[in-house]
Amino acid sequence: MKSILITFDQAYYERIIDMLERNNCRGFTAWQEVQGRGSHKGEPHYGSHAWPSLASAIITVVEDNRVDNVLEILHQMDVETPKLGLRAFVWNIEKTI
Repeated sequence: MKSILITFDQAYYERIIDMLERNNCRGFTAWQEVQGRGSHKGEPHYGSHAWPSLASAIITVVEDNRVDNVLEILHQMDVETPKLGLRAFVWNIEKTI
């Protein structure tokens, strides 16, 4: 099992939820309003007057064989709209209860 943490501009929320469902990634936890700034390019997401947009985050735990497809779809979304900002991080899951 792998955990995928996805951080993204709020504009992506519905698309990401739909993508997870289409790829049989049923379980997830979402944070609707998070703040951050990308490490490369992209706009800060601070929810302030100067930087009004906010980000969201989703974490899901999936079978290993689903990870590459999910990451490829997310990468395509990011390439299509690079200024919005989207990142995904994958960790091994050692145990679950």
